[in-house]
Amino acid sequence: MTEFIKALPKTELHIHIEGSLEPGMMFELAKKNKIEIPYKTVEEVKAAYEFSNLQDFLDIYYAGAKVLITQEDFYDLTWAYILKCREDNIVHTEIFFDPQTHTERGIAFETVILGIKKALDNAQKEFDISSKIIMCFLRHLSQESAIETYEESLPFHEYIDGVGLDSSELNNPPSKFQDVFKRAKEDGLRLVAHAGEEADVSYIYEALDILEVERIDHGVQAIHSNELMQRLKEEQIPLTVCPHSNVSLKVFSSMEKHNLKTMLGEGILVTINSDDPAYFNGYLNDNFYSIYQSLNLSKKEILQLVRNSFEASFMSNSQKESYFKELDAIDLN
Repeated sequence: MTEFIKALPKTELHIHIEGSLEPGMMFELAKKNKIEIPYKTVEEVKAAYEFSNLQDFLDIYYAGAKVLITQEDFYDLTWAYILKCREDNIVHTEIFFDPQTHTERGIAFETVILGIKKALDNAQKEFDISSKIIMCFLRHLSQESAIETYEESLPFHEYIDGVGLDSSELNNPPSKFQDVFKRAKEDGLRLVAHAGEEADVSYIYEALDILEVERIDHGVQAIHSNELMQRLKEEQIPLTVCPHSNVSLKVFSSMEKHNLKTMLGEGILVTINSDDPAYFNGYLNDNFYSIYQSLNLSKKEILQLVRNSFEASFMSNSQKESYFKELDAIDLN
């Protein structure tokens, strides 16, 4: 089955580019940029990746991001992820980035976006890997800060395909960012938001009804509302689920307890993604391997998850149709 998974063309819809910062690169950039980090060895960093909740992870995530200083750093970070895409047969990726993580420490918005964009352009040219860029707002900060960031992004909107919402979910509901999402929608950007990872289903409802998002990132708490599950099924609203992340952050006590197979069986448009792969034990194929082994997924179910990701993506319909034909031709025997 691992060979079957590896050979499938895939798209990834929930990947924080800062969350792909591997410990080795963290040390290299810290040394190059003369940045102090609270670890002495790569092993010490990895030992710190034992989280009891989302906030534990975020504390280390933001500390690690401090080593990213120059446009070249953001290029190298993104390019390292692209090489993983090639390894995992990811043909299309939709990357999240957190500008406030960088602008709040004096890094220019331009530095961040141009480094990422250059790497993605090269990925298209060299490997035919297509991509979209989604700018996320940090929900633990104010909406005023998000609006300020949105203003900073305006000169670069030709590079940005959508906006999202991430960081500390609890006590930071989607409704807090209603105005900035309304503006982004009016400007023609696609809308997504993290909701229903740790917080209850009310956050998912707010993301859908107040922010008017097209995709829910995580959304695993939806299973606690029959009404919401029915709506997700009828409207085919995608959920970008991240199995390794969910287990690492104790949303589920083990992979065997994950509800992904149940939601797939209910006809929900669930997809598999890696979230912050450097911190959560692996990239996209690793998540597929784990969920297959733990939930005993069939080839048909794996193929449906892959198809769901293409369906949920923001690529063009003609691009989707090309991949659907390729997937339809796969022998499941």
